[in-house]
Amino acid sequence: MNRDERLVEARFPRASKYDPGWVLAGVSGGANPLWLTEWLAESLDLRPGMRVLDLGCGRALSSIFLHLEFGVQVWATDLWFNASENLQRIRDAGAEGGVFPLHADARSLPFAAEFFDAAISIDSFPYYGTDDLYLSYLARFVKSGGNIAIAGAGLVKEIVASPPSHLRDWWTHDLWCLHSPGWWRRHWEKTSIVDLQLSDSMSDGWQFWLKWHDTVCPDNEVEIAALKADRGEYLGYVRTIGRRHTGTLAEPITSIPPQYSHNPLLRRKTE
Repeated sequence: MNRDERLVEARFPRASKYDPGWVLAGVSGGANPLWLTEWLAESLDLRPGMRVLDLGCGRALSSIFLHLEFGVQVWATDLWFNASENLQRIRDAGAEGGVFPLHADARSLPFAAEFFDAAISIDSFPYYGTDDLYLSYLARFVKSGGNIAIAGAGLVKEIVASPPSHLRDWWTHDLWCLHSPGWWRRHWEKTSIVDLQLSDSMSDGWQFWLKWHDTVCPDNEVEIAALKADRGEYLGYVRTIGRRHTGTLAEPITSIPPQYSHNPLLRRKTE
């Protein structure tokens, strides 16, 4: 099977319409962003004109896909990839006016409170979203009742103490950010910020993970070997969707007003 045929999947009919050359030119990570976005969108009520934050969008393929397929307006936000490059890609796709590229840190977002109808993140959220405080920060930018939704590489079940022997050659310290649907459910539910809609793993997700790597980085032998040895026991694609509770969230503390007053350093001697 050649590279072009590998990107055609009956499981993802919307994504399969896109030219493989365009998809491969926009590679920005270890997963096919169109497959994951289509999977996530299946459980979202996306309607034309909605404002959507695409957080950690990479080269904006997911953002363009969301706009073209669902008619939503998308703020394509990323820290690592160049916003000007993404703008050229957006223009070439005929999506200018519907997709707006920004360069921003996920922990320092330049948006007004409750600006978005939904916030999504494709294969990037574990790099910043495992922080116990992050969901409350992100939720501020989403309207009451709006969705916060993530999808990407993860674990089917948690690795508790140390990685199993068949994953040790591939496993690095940064991979401890990968978690299971159950972990994400507990991580979000304990905050009482969102009502969990679902948290699950993709059926045969490890096979789609493997197919993507066979296509875009066949020289990545260590990861490919790990996926083949694991066969979905631990590795797969996961998604979590929550609906933001009604009400206004407290503003985060970003600075303390100055209030210095001069006082003696040492106690005064008593006579």
